[in-house]
Amino acid sequence: MSAMGENNAKHGMTPPLLELDRLHVAFGDTVAVSDVTLAIQRGERVALVGESGSGKSVTALSILRLLRDSQVSGSIRFDGQDLLAKSEREMRGMRGSDIAMIFQEPMTALNPLYTVGDQIAETIVMHDGVAANEARKRAVALLGRTGIAEPGKRVNNYPHQLSGGQRQRAMIAMALACRPRLLLADEPTTALDVTIRAQIVDLLLELQRDEAEKRGMAVLLITHDLNLVRHFAQRIAVMEKGVLVESGSVEQVFESPQHPYTQRLLASRPQRTVVPVLPISPVLLEARDVSVDFKTKLPGVSGWFRSGHFRAVADANVSVRQGETLGIVGESGSGKSTLAMALLGLQRTVRGEIEFQGRALGSYRGLEQTALRSNMQVVFQDPFSSLSPRQTIERIVGEGLALHRPQMSPEARRDKVVSVLREVGLDRTVLYRYPHEFSGGQRQRIAIARALVLEPRILILDEPTSSLDVSIQQQVLKLLAGLQQKYNLGFVFISHDLAVIGAMAHRVAVMQNGSIVESGDVEQIFATPAHPYTRKLLKAALDY
Repeated sequence: MSAMGENNAKHGMTPPLLELDRLHVAFGDTVAVSDVTLAIQRGERVALVGESGSGKSVTALSILRLLRDSQVSGSIRFDGQDLLAKSEREMRGMRGSDIAMIFQEPMTALNPLYTVGDQIAETIVMHDGVAANEARKRAVALLGRTGIAEPGKRVNNYPHQLSGGQRQRAMIAMALACRPRLLLADEPTTALDVTIRAQIVDLLLELQRDEAEKRGMAVLLITHDLNLVRHFAQRIAVMEKGVLVESGSVEQVFESPQHPYTQRLLASRPQRTVVPVLPISPVLLEARDVSVDFKTKLPGVSGWFRSGHFRAVADANVSVRQGETLGIVGESGSGKSTLAMALLGLQRTVRGEIEFQGRALGSYRGLEQTALRSNMQVVFQDPFSSLSPRQTIERIVGEGLALHRPQMSPEARRDKVVSVLREVGLDRTVLYRYPHEFSGGQRQRIAIARALVLEPRILILDEPTSSLDVSIQQQVLKLLAGLQQKYNLGFVFISHDLAVIGAMAHRVAVMQNGSIVESGDVEQIFATPAHPYTRKLLKAALDY
């Protein structure tokens, strides 16, 4: 029995459901988790917080014994059982049954070749040994319980046919399929819109309370989202570089953090540093009455007339001046990214006009069009997906120069790459490394460098900070604000995080179902929103 368990027994206390005692995890010579001691009681909600690389996910995966090529020592006890002493067969029996996990990105965690119903039913059949028909009925009931509309139909959908919020709900349904006693939730709301995020938090609270009454289900929440911690958890444990530096009740840690790292995390919130745009600043980009349609199949129709049209963007009007940031907000499916692709000339429009520096995009031809591309650059949400894993950082950042400035010598191109990397806080030692060798924040800096190397006039920023830790997010926002001021750039900043838009944008456009329902000065709209949908978004952000 561990020292913690002996102390509980001595004082007649109920032993914890989960008990980590001096947990140590290493990969070769690299120590990922060092001497972590943590206990979770039955029915308790504990948040494990820290930046990327702090050891949060490694700690959770070590509980399920899912770490390959690792050296694990110390003690992991679940309901009095030593998990490190169990065989792989015994662990397979516990995974999904006694201990379940919700992963950060359901699109990669769910199998794209099977329907969500089949994947949920598989877990039920495997652990509960029921017939396939009964497992399917329970899968439908679970989807309905997690708030998915028409669960009898959605059970037949593949993961790509569901929205982000629906996929996350399906993942939760799968995790709860066999009524686990411990739920590990690894960043379950990171990439979700603020309204969907609030719904998922409420759902987890409701389900946990229901299950806690029956079996004492506890939840270990792994996150860097401090707002989520405040609204969900009862206790908080803070990790830095593999070490547990502080723990206590949520109220205690938030009101009087003791460790400098905890204090720094709590202070890492977006700060508004917007410089007013000069009245004489010219308009760089303008869209008037822009609409975008997508083809779709009509239900119950076959033959020549089976195809219809879905209006993804309807009569949008936006403009961006030099040195200005236009924020575009709205839920998934509202048309934000589609509008951004149309502004870049990468998405065909069915009506309306888009102009860059007073000239219609469609009028640019040949070399002029090439020059236009260099003046309008984009930074995507996930740099790990948008950066080629097979190319060095020198080639990734210099690729645009090779295409748009073919007259540059290799030496001049390398000097330019080194210069722009220095602008984003990286030095020349990164030139010969690959994207997987960097943290999320460093990869996003590389993506920004790739966009800046061509000295564009305008940047489209599509959720550039949504997957970053709060402190790294603050660093990237500060970097972007400084670059905008230095080079007088225009930004189109797409985000579902209203705090980020409030910190970065001069003006904001609110999108719902493809239409801009409200637009204007950020401070005015945030203070006195006129449209019900804007009020709903702001209320969700405040409540959450």
